Amino acid sequence: MSVSDEGYGKASGRPDGNESPGVFGTITSALDRVVQRYLPDPFVIVMLLTIFVFATGIAFEGATPAQMVNHWGEGFWNLLQFAMQMMLVLVTGFVLASTPVFKRAMGWMASYAKTPAQAIVMVTVVALIASWVNWGFGLVIGALFARELGRKVPSVDYRVLIASAYSGFIVWHGGLSGSVPLTAATEGNFMVDTIGIIPASETIFAPFNLIIVAAVAILLPLLNRMMLSHSGETIKAGDVDLGRDDDGEDFVAKTPAEKLENSRVVSIATGLLGLGYILAYTIETGYALNINILNFTFLFLGILLHGTPRRFLDSVSEAVKGVGGILIAFPFYAGIMGMMIGSGLAASMSEWFVSFASATTLPLVTFFAAGVVNVLVPSGGGQWAVQGPIMMPAAIELGADQARVAMAVAWGDAWTNLIQPFWALPALAIAGLSARDIMGFCLVSLIVTGAVIGLGLTFLP
Repeated sequence: MSVSDEGYGKASGRPDGNESPGVFGTITSALDRVVQRYLPDPFVIVMLLTIFVFATGIAFEGATPAQMVNHWGEGFWNLLQFAMQMMLVLVTGFVLASTPVFKRAMGWMASYAKTPAQAIVMVTVVALIASWVNWGFGLVIGALFARELGRKVPSVDYRVLIASAYSGFIVWHGGLSGSVPLTAATEGNFMVDTIGIIPASETIFAPFNLIIVAAVAILLPLLNRMMLSHSGETIKAGDVDLGRDDDGEDFVAKTPAEKLENSRVVSIATGLLGLGYILAYTIETGYALNINILNFTFLFLGILLHGTPRRFLDSVSEAVKGVGGILIAFPFYAGIMGMMIGSGLAASMSEWFVSFASATTLPLVTFFAAGVVNVLVPSGGGQWAVQGPIMMPAAIELGADQARVAMAVAWGDAWTNLIQPFWALPALAIAGLSARDIMGFCLVSLIVTGAVIGLGLTFLP
């Protein structure tokens, strides 16, 4: 049962006890109340989206019910590999962060936060930096660091804290692991005949993109800090089951099997084997980050740092409790993607946005179009496959900046992740909250950051 289901309102009032809500706090509280009342569970959302896309494809694209069912069924299992990768992001990230070394490191960092405001700012900054480096790492480490801060600063509003940790995820597609700019920079990518190769120096490291990232990184911690003044109901970390917080008790092995399960030699040998591959991979590629190598690194560092197979497996058992939502939601989103692409609905939506754009406004229009499509197709790579072949030829025809339009797709995808419960599932599983507990605060971040990103894509040099 989620916290909101149990009625966390037993503790109410302002989180720090001395701030007036003001206009901003009142607006934040109003949005939070709306979300609390009307936002259903993420699985219900994906079922409603499935029905909506099914009906829309029939109504606007002329597809028959049989065709839509076929598109849905054919696409249903297309994200199995990615689903497994996402579950491993959560499990291996949790396992690594639960090792004694990382617990002490996060505890040391968290000890510098003495007030709720400091905790909010710290978790936002850490999540922003980690997400810019790699989206999977940021998604997990932000939530885990928030849990630790919740323990160290028990007076902080835990809902705002977790929302702040998740909000840092917004910069991922403008960072080093952004799937759109990395795909556009890859030899032989599916758009190469249309746009050629767009190097990362024109996308990720372009001045306009770096300024947008910097602006969001400055604004978001302050914005999240302001949300502490909301006048609504609050919850403390102590009200949530955060799992065990110990390094495990020494176990006296009696049987040969128990001795193997608690053998440091087995863990060290296996961990060093994995690190050997990582070293070879780094020498060959310079440690080119992708989701597989990130999971591989987390996995074998976890094995090594937990010390024994038994402690590692105990941590895995705790981590897998949170993957259920991802496990069941991914096939449904894959089915939605199948209907969107197969019926032509995604293309029609993008073409409608492009129809009233100019060379100057195309990046802004593309940004909003990507934001809308992302709600239905929450996959950066999948979204580029849908929108790239429409937006990039339009950029060429209108004489718009192709790299900027490509990054507009990337930023639009990342932007509405703030209100897409699908991507919040790993963080929520770690935090012990439900989507409705944080989405009201994320909605505030969506409105403000949308204005910043949109202006940056339109007017920055």
